[in-house]
Amino acid sequence: MYVECFTNNGKPYLRLVQSVRVTNKAGKKVPKKQVVLNLGPLDRFDDGQPDYVDRLKKSFKAGNPLIPALIPYCSSDKSAETYRFSIQEGSPDCFGHPRLFSHVLLERILEELGLNTFFSSYKGFTKLEYDVYGFAKLLIFGRLLNPASKAATVRQNEDYFEPFLKEFNPDNIYDTLSFIAANKDKIIRRMNTNLVKKAGRSPDIVYYDVTNFYFEIEDADDDLLDDDGNVLEKGQRKFGVCKEERRLPIVQMGLFMDDDGIPIAIESFPGNTLDHLTLRPALKKNIDDLDFSRFILIADRGICNYMNLLHVLDAGNGYIVSKSLLKSTKKEQQWTYDNDGYISVGDNFKYKSRIVKRTVKDENGNSRKIEEKVVVYWSRKFEERSIRENKKFLDFLQKLEETPENFRITALQSKALRKFMKKDYVNTKTGEAVNSADIKGFIDFDKVAEYRKSMGYYQIVTSELTLEDQDIIDKYHGLTQIEDQFRVMKGDLETRPIYVRTPEHVNAHLLICMIALVMMRIIQKRIRDYAAPGREKDVYWNVGMSGKRIQAALNKWKVDSLPDDLYRFMDVDDPDLALILKAFDISLPAKLYRRAELKSVKTGIRIFK
Repeated sequence: MYVECFTNNGKPYLRLVQSVRVTNKAGKKVPKKQVVLNLGPLDRFDDGQPDYVDRLKKSFKAGNPLIPALIPYCSSDKSAETYRFSIQEGSPDCFGHPRLFSHVLLERILEELGLNTFFSSYKGFTKLEYDVYGFAKLLIFGRLLNPASKAATVRQNEDYFEPFLKEFNPDNIYDTLSFIAANKDKIIRRMNTNLVKKAGRSPDIVYYDVTNFYFEIEDADDDLLDDDGNVLEKGQRKFGVCKEERRLPIVQMGLFMDDDGIPIAIESFPGNTLDHLTLRPALKKNIDDLDFSRFILIADRGICNYMNLLHVLDAGNGYIVSKSLLKSTKKEQQWTYDNDGYISVGDNFKYKSRIVKRTVKDENGNSRKIEEKVVVYWSRKFEERSIRENKKFLDFLQKLEETPENFRITALQSKALRKFMKKDYVNTKTGEAVNSADIKGFIDFDKVAEYRKSMGYYQIVTSELTLEDQDIIDKYHGLTQIEDQFRVMKGDLETRPIYVRTPEHVNAHLLICMIALVMMRIIQKRIRDYAAPGREKDVYWNVGMSGKRIQAALNKWKVDSLPDDLYRFMDVDDPDLALILKAFDISLPAKLYRRAELKSVKTGIRIFK
């Protein structure tokens, strides 16, 4: 093993490396350099004296390195250190108090995202008297490791090996939320700038989807009106179509994500905002001004609105979005169901496409002519899943058609049946009541037949006229990644229910959850890079570690203090924690550590290769 100084982005770094022999593709043994320990930037250790790197190399060979973190890696002929200490009965040292050490990895991620300098510098600009960065770390790390209420998150301060806050007022946690909300756009821009610079983010694909989060409250927020009754500001917590079917006020959230599954930006909206009305405001506020090259926006059919799509085109970007087949014209449906022109991939999948010209209106009401490619496909797997998911309802419709006199319609069934009702079944002049036995006369079973026929078919429209059909389909299917992130936010990060009240604190809470999600995705990506390098993305995406396992593993990474300023790590041999440490090239030899050595662990962590 030997110490090496290398350059990354023009900055010198130090690392410990060793030469190993590996088998190449031809089956021959070849030498390869293997990184044993990343020490960090040279300027963290340079003592200002001449020839520091040469002196460091010589000191390592001599078994007395200038950097304490190198001591465990010195020549093996050095006798193992023997630890001697005593604990007297009745001493507090008889009881262990392990504390979280995983925050060193999370702090390094925050540093690479540029948020440490952001919070510190803005604290100076605004002359804040409380430790805004300390509170921010509590909020973000707490959301990732142990989601809890804001008050409980403050109490987690003592759970860390080095508490973030010394003397503090717990109520400043809410001042921190206000600070984060006021600087939301700057925080998002700072993270994206550093991901572009350090992680090479230049997404060809940007995914967008909308979800919502509910509040444990009974009444929605009122709108703020002027004296004439005009809306000055919409209330945020509103009743809307809750994704989890809760009859509670909700807030809508739009999320942008890159093709590595790492969030780009979020935007919140009142709970009664329709999905397609969220895209343009979210683009204008978060994406249009970012230093991205041309990208393709991918979204589901709830966003398929030509005012939205023209905005995307006018910004110099493209789109791939799904479009409801049942809401398409009869002519479009007939072309879809016509087997002519389909390319079959075995017996379970077929697809075809065509270029169409449309006249549509932009957000200013002007008519525009566009060309787009329409891709339709049929999947046996998709059809079987649709039938399986709708089996009870389809069976109910069949029985209703055969013996309508035996049925009374519940409120839930009535809601599901609404899209199949004929429009002429109500006599608005006489108000005539209808016997439930006559329900057959109100169900349009032609629409039911169309619904059944559409199962297995999917329609996608895109601005990318020259892109291959299967590439279009594959890229669209990547949208499931963003749905996975919603599940992580609602599950592992416990984003909902939301208990903060004011709009600014709601926005801050959602941003904190997004930052925690970015950090988790960075960890997951590093694990996948380590476990499955060079894999195709569709395979690569499924290799790694779930958010729940990452939470559990990081909560096991603790350090316990012993007498004589000695420390020992806890559970670093746990399989999941060991995998995370290996993925980040963090080596923790089996030994007791001094405090200086603990500090050197953080300095050696590199987040982006």
